[in-house]
Amino acid sequence: MKPAERTFVALDTRDLNRARELARVLAGRVGGFKIGLEAFVAFGPSLIEEMRGLGHVVFLDLKFHDIPNTVSHAVSAAAKMGVDMVNVHASGGRAMMEAAVEAAKSGTKRGAKPPMVIGVTVLTSMDAAAMKEVLNRDDEYLPLHHVRHLALLAKESGMDGVVCSALEIDINRKACGKDFALIVPGIRPAGSDVNDQKRIMTPADAARKGADFIVVGRPVTGAENPAAAAKAIVDEMKKA
Repeated sequence: MKPAERTFVALDTRDLNRARELARVLAGRVGGFKIGLEAFVAFGPSLIEEMRGLGHVVFLDLKFHDIPNTVSHAVSAAAKMGVDMVNVHASGGRAMMEAAVEAAKSGTKRGAKPPMVIGVTVLTSMDAAAMKEVLNRDDEYLPLHHVRHLALLAKESGMDGVVCSALEIDINRKACGKDFALIVPGIRPAGSDVNDQKRIMTPADAARKGADFIVVGRPVTGAENPAAAAKAIVDEMKKA
């Protein structure tokens, strides 16, 4: 898969015209678009329908985390919309993830390909200190061990891959194998603002370590020339 096809751009905006413009100028330059909570709450399924109607690959990033029955119905609804990827929090447990995997298959229209179902390990906005506070543990290696545990649980539950930071690519690849997809947000080109991200890495380093997909938001969507910013990221991945 080419670097451009492995790159998702986050359409995190409440400005519908801006979302449409980004989708237009980035078409063919990136692999697809991630629609998260902000855009989905603002525009609902119509934005997904519009992106799919334009032929774009859609990663629905709503991070479902609820009882298995509720998550099952939510994933089934997402599959019916034709999204290509959907995620749930791996911390929701085995039963919830197994229900999500089954719902993705049963909710997909006959003849269509079910969406990839991805587990979210730990948000890239959290650092070691934040994780220690949440989990009430004091362990120097807590982030790596906790992410690895959730990744393995996701694989055992039948998930297609996980969302993790680039810092955990090596440990997750070793634990889960080469056929388990690693989707990596928190990507920041050298010299760019880190914003609220903590566990970050450059596109080149993430590609070199073996990320299957990267997710980039503000470094592209906040750039004066989003198309040029996306091209620079893809070119950096090619060199890696």
